[in-house]
Amino acid sequence: MTITFPHMGWLYIPVKALFDDLNVPIVVPPPINNKTLEIGTLLAPEMACLPMKINLGNYVQSIENGADTIVLTGSCGPCRFGYYGVVEQEILRDQGYDVDIIILDAPGRDPREFVNRISRITGRSPLFKGLKAFFQASKIIEEMDKLQQVFLRKRPRELAKGETDRIQTRFEKEVMKCKGSREILALIEKYRHKAETIQERPDTTPLRIGLVGEIYTLIEPYVNLNVEKKLGSLGVEVHRGITIRDWVKTHLSLDLKYKKERKEKLDKGAGYLNLCIGGHAWETIASAVHYADMGLDGVIQILPFGCMPEIVAESIIPTISKDLDIPAMTLTVDELTGEAGYQTRLEAFVDLLSRRKEIIYEQA
Repeated sequence: MTITFPHMGWLYIPVKALFDDLNVPIVVPPPINNKTLEIGTLLAPEMACLPMKINLGNYVQSIENGADTIVLTGSCGPCRFGYYGVVEQEILRDQGYDVDIIILDAPGRDPREFVNRISRITGRSPLFKGLKAFFQASKIIEEMDKLQQVFLRKRPRELAKGETDRIQTRFEKEVMKCKGSREILALIEKYRHKAETIQERPDTTPLRIGLVGEIYTLIEPYVNLNVEKKLGSLGVEVHRGITIRDWVKTHLSLDLKYKKERKEKLDKGAGYLNLCIGGHAWETIASAVHYADMGLDGVIQILPFGCMPEIVAESIIPTISKDLDIPAMTLTVDELTGEAGYQTRLEAFVDLLSRRKEIIYEQA
């Protein structure tokens, strides 16, 4: 069994560490590019959302590199991600790819089935070894999240333009050469120190924008057209509404402190949406309210074209924007999204926020 999985931002880092520690062969999907999207667009139904198309492209590229088993997580509610596994398997088989797909639904639904599927992945590894590997992967996710936060904070403040991006790019290249969780954790620590020492311009007060929306479009740079880097280069400090750490803490962790904090955050949006309707729409609304409470300068929602839960959230965000006096913009992405128009909209939104901030200071 040689495993592969969807490419989503830095997800490949803890997954690689996990399987390295378990001595399970894997194929890390190559970074998403135009070829990935081209393959997926040809195979997927026309009205399928962008993440599904890119997932299919990931799988084909990985299968051609030797993968025979695909591991992905599940979902619930109206979000179509819940049936990705079944549909994608049928599409791949129609194309002559006989692969096994293992879907890891959150264990709350059926813990025994979740454990059985984990056992299929880990093979004959002893229980203690499997638990240790999962613990180490969780630790990597925590440290990885901290590193990303440093990059987001430094990018709009850096003295030497582009230094943050250069350090991040070197990290992403080096981490693929690491073997196992110990080497990866050491590398993350090394690059966190490098990032922390990036010199900042004096007296810099960047705009602060919160990114909310569907998890895949928030986390995968190819899909959101590197929105974090684009905003950072425009002098904006980005706050991301949901991360890989959040998904793990919500579905796979017993961290009661985190769960309490998450509930408090979701409760903030209860006046606008007070239940899970699938996907991450609930988190989108709660994060938008949370960012208004934090005093951020604006909110940007990013969603795939046709994403049902996020379309519901999109209809609510203008009310939040009006009630809580926080400017908001929605960006919808699909395979036809043009980067030039995307950049223009971001620049216009940032200009609007800058002018608004100036007016507020003048009136204070």
